[in-house]
Amino acid sequence: MTQQYKPETIAVRTGSQHTPFGENSEAMFLTSSFVFDNAAQAAARFGGQEPGNIYSRFTNPGVTMFQDKLAALEGAEYCVATASGMAAILACVMGLCSAGDHIVASRSIFGTSVQLFANILKRWGLQTTFVSLTDLTAWEAAVKPNTKLFFVETPSNPLLEVCDIALLADLAHQSNALLVVDNCLCTPVLQKPLQLGADIIIHSATKYIDGQGRCLGGAVLGKKDVLEPVYGFLRTAGPSMSAFNAWVFLKGLETLFVRMEAHSRNALALAQWLESQPQVARVYYPGLESHPQHQLAMQQQKSGGGVVSFDVKGGKDAAWRLIDATQMLSITANLGDAKTTITHPATTTHSRVSPEERAAAGIGDGLIRIAVGLENVLDVQADIKRGL
Repeated sequence: MTQQYKPETIAVRTGSQHTPFGENSEAMFLTSSFVFDNAAQAAARFGGQEPGNIYSRFTNPGVTMFQDKLAALEGAEYCVATASGMAAILACVMGLCSAGDHIVASRSIFGTSVQLFANILKRWGLQTTFVSLTDLTAWEAAVKPNTKLFFVETPSNPLLEVCDIALLADLAHQSNALLVVDNCLCTPVLQKPLQLGADIIIHSATKYIDGQGRCLGGAVLGKKDVLEPVYGFLRTAGPSMSAFNAWVFLKGLETLFVRMEAHSRNALALAQWLESQPQVARVYYPGLESHPQHQLAMQQQKSGGGVVSFDVKGGKDAAWRLIDATQMLSITANLGDAKTTITHPATTTHSRVSPEERAAAGIGDGLIRIAVGLENVLDVQADIKRGL
């Protein structure tokens, strides 16, 4: 039935389950457990012979509705919702990898993701090799016989680098590995990694899917047989999405298309304006013709997205002065909010990454990241101009 609808309609209508009360807005199911008609039904539910809800750690109607809606938007067969975006990455890796396995990851990923792969997972016998997102030969050279996953963000955070998903997927499959794409910055509105050959999609629902900076959540999407171990990890270990947060994300998905279009429109206008400012050394935005992967980005993405980064002349001191001079923008590391946010990646999101690793990833002391919100972009420009 979903195939009959356009994506915007799917975002509003798909996945809803209604109770006998006939509510139009989906209900919240704020319960830890569910009762059974009899002992036989309880045994059948726990044994997997009968579908149904058991315990909200791994079965809840509201969470299921969110999973079904997001899966329909991404064109995925299956979705596992988690407590946060980082929980989604952790569940994916713990479900699909074992001690002694190897992962190839882009060095241009979220700072906390770097910490997870380089430090925490390493303690459990998982090895990660970090390579340039855009250098396919580096990916090929990094592959080992025990490589299980390729992991990328495209566009990356915070430099908005873009990789060729189709080519990287081909290389992963030639190596008997799975390609995992963090689609947080684009969402299914702007990019469909599965259609380009990726095997798994990661989301931080905390960002654009929520859209107003209210709740934490994440998701892993792909084929059901591939993600069954991920669901098994979630069922046992419990990095689960709460029923309340799932309800918030359901409401967020309903407006995702109109918001992403507005974010992208504002971001492009801001990026073009920043390029004309003499105090700005460089602007990073896939929608600009000056972006090194602009043509590829416009083939893979519907638009450039809502995040713009730029280097200011004068390094950290100039960057901090600009940030502190703003009066309207929210100084916070979150993104995807209706409110425009501004942050200094080198001392916030990537502060736990070594200076050498930051330099290799291109994250300098003068870099500022702006997640453009839904305000009038002229007001955003005026606020930034205070610091320029």
